[in-house]
Amino acid sequence: MAKVLAGIRVIEQGTFITGPNAGMLLADLGAEVIKIEQPETGDPFRAFQGGLYSPHFQTYNRNKRSATLNTRDSDDQAIFDELIKTADVYIQNFRPGTADKLGVGEKRLRALNPRLIYCSISGFGPDGPAAGRPAYDTVAQAASGFLNLLINPANPRVVGPAIADALTGFYAAYGILGALFERSQGGKGKTVEVSMLESMCHFNLDAFTHYFAENQVMTPYSRPSVSQSYVLECADGKWVALHMSSPEKFWQGLADAIEQPDIFNDPRFATRQARIHNQEALIDFLGEQFKSHTRQYWCLKLEKADVPYAPMYDSSEALQDPQAKHLQLQISTKHPEKGEWLTVRSPVSYDGQRSLDVTAPPLLGEFNNELRAMFPLASKTFA
Repeated sequence: MAKVLAGIRVIEQGTFITGPNAGMLLADLGAEVIKIEQPETGDPFRAFQGGLYSPHFQTYNRNKRSATLNTRDSDDQAIFDELIKTADVYIQNFRPGTADKLGVGEKRLRALNPRLIYCSISGFGPDGPAAGRPAYDTVAQAASGFLNLLINPANPRVVGPAIADALTGFYAAYGILGALFERSQGGKGKTVEVSMLESMCHFNLDAFTHYFAENQVMTPYSRPSVSQSYVLECADGKWVALHMSSPEKFWQGLADAIEQPDIFNDPRFATRQARIHNQEALIDFLGEQFKSHTRQYWCLKLEKADVPYAPMYDSSEALQDPQAKHLQLQISTKHPEKGEWLTVRSPVSYDGQRSLDVTAPPLLGEFNNELRAMFPLASKTFA
């Protein structure tokens, strides 16, 4: 794939997910991303499963270089400062006030490099009554109203991946790209500020718009009811997902697939509004139908009838689907010490060229020697 950010140098001093994900997204587009980590321990995500190369860390740190620097140490800070002078972007996701304590605050780095795009990611924003509070994924989901749309009232527990963390990284990268473009048009380096609360509120825009426009507070079942979405267990214990939307042709196709042409004679299911109002009854009805055959049987029937469906895969199945293989979603590379490393490629293609090249997440401090060679006069003790 074309490296559209080739020549852009990013210094990422991120931990866990938000900052590292922003850096990885830029690295996927061809930017040179140098990840600055604490000596010996590195990004805390490294040790989430023992050692310093956990799958948690690997997820958000491909296509990067790792260097260890303690910016509270004068020699290390000298190296860091020289690096900042050559950089286009700096990313950190510290709690407000921490960057200044570490000597990496916006004003100080801006003095070193006026063209620097400084990205600060926080939990609740740079100021305000909640600015100093610790924020993690579930906290941001809850504060934004989004978690309320995920919790099953019949079994209330947190479910799913770290959506707020990952999305905040996306929004940060989005803001950085805008700042890079503005700078390319003769502008100056900008400060990009993104918080998890702001990101999740924006991502939850549909729920807020329904509230603003109709005074409707959405529930976990609001969208699935309107979109007519279902998950149905098959005879082999595997599941199929349907998203019927509004076109009647899809319901006609489903009726043909399940060989129940009289379904629309039932007033509960005769119209879209009736199906929305009676979704619980429809779930029971379809549930009985789908338990009669295997998932493979239903997939063939649904595809033939042009019904919007997909097998509800787990992570061991999804990339083995023929379409996923056709799109070359799974890619690999060789790490000099860890051996073959597998990942999912960037979904962005340019001019029909997919992003098939990748470098594995770095070992802690892999880039130390090269960094020292770049700035031999800055420090004699850097290692």
